[in-house]
Amino acid sequence: MLVGLDVGTTSSKAVVFTAAGRPVAQGRSVTPWTTTVHGAEMDPTAVLDSAREALANALAEAPDGTVVAVGVTSMGESGVLLDGRGAPLGPVIAWHDTRDRAEVDDLVATVGAGPFARHTGLPLRGQWSLTKHRWLLDHHPQLRDATRRLNIAEWVVRGLGGEESAEQSLASRTGWLELSTRTWWPDALDWSGATRALMPELVTAGTPLGRITAEAGLPRLTGAVLTVAGHDHQAATVGVGASGPGDELDSCGTAEALIRTVPIGLDGAAVEKLASAGITTGWHVLADRWCLLGGTQGGLALQRILALLGRTSQDLPDLDREALARDEPPVTISGVDEDVLTVSGVGSGMSPAHLWRAALEAVTAQAAHVHSAMSAVAGDHHTLVVTGGWARSQALLEVKRRVLGPLRSPAVDEAGARGAALLAGLAAGVYADPAEFPALD
Repeated sequence: MLVGLDVGTTSSKAVVFTAAGRPVAQGRSVTPWTTTVHGAEMDPTAVLDSAREALANALAEAPDGTVVAVGVTSMGESGVLLDGRGAPLGPVIAWHDTRDRAEVDDLVATVGAGPFARHTGLPLRGQWSLTKHRWLLDHHPQLRDATRRLNIAEWVVRGLGGEESAEQSLASRTGWLELSTRTWWPDALDWSGATRALMPELVTAGTPLGRITAEAGLPRLTGAVLTVAGHDHQAATVGVGASGPGDELDSCGTAEALIRTVPIGLDGAAVEKLASAGITTGWHVLADRWCLLGGTQGGLALQRILALLGRTSQDLPDLDREALARDEPPVTISGVDEDVLTVSGVGSGMSPAHLWRAALEAVTAQAAHVHSAMSAVAGDHHTLVVTGGWARSQALLEVKRRVLGPLRSPAVDEAGARGAALLAGLAAGVYADPAEFPALD
């Protein structure tokens, strides 16, 4: 068997799979954020304990058999600073925390949005690791003694007994990695107070990184091969079979993410154009591929409208059916990516189904804007796969088909964990290469 562990913003999800890619058990634990006067952060040891808890919960439900490998994928941007003994020196700052506003402003003034995008593939905003790293050094001087910096999945692998590494898709979310050369960018390191020595060796997801030790406290996993499975969104493309050149994954959760796999080598002007549209360009979990990633708050908008209607997810089948029976309504909804949704055009005779249909049209239009911005630079997509909690809405899938074209929506609950498990199988030699990964039923 293979285990995929997805350490996410809300929770860690561990899923046990057969070598044929079928789930047989899963476990979950809460990601232990705390709120301080500065913002959202957590103790590195606590997130490692949470990951162990999710693994233990999954193994308690798993059938008899040998687990040969464990792959760990995670949220990006957040990281852990370690001393020479490998002990954490300070807190993990949440990727969505905004305490680094002054640092972002200084990076804009010092480097500029255009050059930053061309070097890193990232829009210059308050999300990436380098500005939070500079904040940490300014506010926790003891962290200047750090000798290693790891992303979350890399830290968990190390904590289970694995080797230190910098996986390329996670490195692409830091602001330190130069996109075109796949090397650390000296100017970004210097600006943030980091050094080349702080960074471990760059690897690709699926690289074997040692084995789980007895000290990890998970006896059934002792001896299993470990690998870092990279950024959770890219791992999900592997999990649903949407990681070929031109494939696109539309992950419809609370936040909607569109992930397009592309060949390496877009020029600087193209990368900057994508960044100006809020789309990142980075290295994929698979070798010799890049990944475009853009997102919307479409899922959150749908949840707001559903709550406004006094409905729950249990009501979706009936609400979807009624919405599809209506012509496109005169009601319009704007502000999908803003704090306030604006609903207009509500006249007499409007039903909840009209408003729901309007919400589906609005969030799909927002996703289509991101999709079109990718296509304008990278060309037409090849295959569109839609997953996530909102993919349960048949009406949303129908609207997406009309706007975006043919799609498939496989039945997979934890795409990131499945991708992590398959990459673990690659590390352990269960699969000779990604072409052997089992397809979804």
